[in-house]
Amino acid sequence: MDLGLANKTALVTGSTAGIGLAIARALANEGARVIVNGRTQKRVDEAITDIRRGVANANAEGIAADLGTAQGAENLTKRLPRVDILVNNLGIFEPKSFEQISDSDWMKFFEVNVLSGVRLSRFYLPQMKERNWGRIVFISSESAVNIPAEMIHYGMTKTAQLAIARGLAETTAGTNVTVNSVLPGPTRSEGVEGFVEDLAKSKGISQNEVEKDFFKHMRPSSLIQRFATTDEVAAMVTYVCSERASATNGAALRVDGGVVRSIV
Repeated sequence: MDLGLANKTALVTGSTAGIGLAIARALANEGARVIVNGRTQKRVDEAITDIRRGVANANAEGIAADLGTAQGAENLTKRLPRVDILVNNLGIFEPKSFEQISDSDWMKFFEVNVLSGVRLSRFYLPQMKERNWGRIVFISSESAVNIPAEMIHYGMTKTAQLAIARGLAETTAGTNVTVNSVLPGPTRSEGVEGFVEDLAKSKGISQNEVEKDFFKHMRPSSLIQRFATTDEVAAMVTYVCSERASATNGAALRVDGGVVRSIV
């Protein structure tokens, strides 16, 4: 199936590893011009090398900018004044009990996970409407609806992304611009790999045992009973970014392995 992404310019934030890198790679494989983003030039360069290694003739570039700050967003948009596709993937997470989450933690999570996407959408959405074509995707999480007790501040930001994406979609009525959110479930990303590895070491058990225990006690409703791969998430995002997804707008699409039990 031709997804109609050839020569489209796609910015994927936080794309030097994990889900973001997988999305950038998948878009490049469909012929899009992909802009990789991370906080350091070293990480950006490494990601571009990875993409070019896996995708023949990949059109991949990079911009190092800390999009968790207003200045970082401004610096990026000056260097990249136009995109056809914006994937707001940048995000951080950290297991922490509610009593230990400080005001600065709440503000940091909101700034990085929410305002980064708000700032870029505010800049790029008007021009998409003017050209009458564009795609904005917020990478949320099943934690947006299943707020994790161990990461309430993270869950809050993921819920906020759903509200923002739907609200922005309402402003695109009658156009060929779409705004959607994608909700991955537990995914074997770089951050999760580190979390599982550290937990396995601290408990003196294997990583496989950690994964089984996680899905038995923390995400028992999962139907796949394993971490999804980043490529599985990227496949959904790539479709949503495509010409073929023209009738999908204002949606919250799950790649959660069946963790969320509700049917709507």
